[in-house]
Amino acid sequence: MRVKKRSRHRKAVKFYSTCFGFREPYKVLVDGTFVHHLLVHRLLPADDAIRELLSASRTTPLFTSKCVLAELRRLGKSHAEDFDAAQLLATASCEHDKVVTAVDCILSLVGDKNPEHYFVATQDSDLREKLREVPGVPVIYGLKNSLFIEQPSVQQRKFAQLDEEKRIHMEKSEFKKLLKASSEGKASGDVNAPGVAEKNKFKRNRAKGPNPLSCKKKKPKLQPSDGQNQGPTADGEAKRKRVRKRKRSSKDRDQAETMS
Repeated sequence: MRVKKRSRHRKAVKFYSTCFGFREPYKVLVDGTFVHHLLVHRLLPADDAIRELLSASRTTPLFTSKCVLAELRRLGKSHAEDFDAAQLLATASCEHDKVVTAVDCILSLVGDKNPEHYFVATQDSDLREKLREVPGVPVIYGLKNSLFIEQPSVQQRKFAQLDEEKRIHMEKSEFKKLLKASSEGKASGDVNAPGVAEKNKFKRNRAKGPNPLSCKKKKPKLQPSDGQNQGPTADGEAKRKRVRKRKRSSKDRDQAETMS
């Protein structure tokens, strides 16, 4: 069961990374209700718990706002521990001159398209319902001693699909424009038209003649000598053959003397 839950969380993080450009280190915007849940169920340290939830390789910074801190301060001594813990978090600039509610402050920080790529961690069901309608806002919530990531809503999936189709159509239209410009350039013979290359640029230079530096000089032919030009004589005399004399041994000489 734990493996399936981790797999669902990884798929959700991958969806927001692919479709909305979320990158590490992830930023998590926290409200007072989520801080209270972390302290009650002892999910501490909070940054390690959320890092494990997101399967992140780097430490995940947690943010809150001055409006959230002001709301916790107004709740009095019952939430003093929550206020002290929230003060330790980084503060996101909300640019509110007058303090507003935590819900309105978080919605203003997220805006229409969540440009800062915040993960919003809250236990407020009304705020979670409003954030489902905003594209590119992943929501984290707690259930007893476990943390969960909401799966992308129908509105967010539709927005991602429409955005992808829009990019594909833009690429096709740009490609058609390039083809049209290149065909017009070829028809008019314009060298500077896009997609048309200069003719002389890729023309191969052919050799006009032999390179005199790479040619060897001709060697003069040797004149044949008189002896070499003489063929067989007119009388038909053949060349004299060398006659080898056979050396006789002393035994052969004795036999020849007896016979004579």
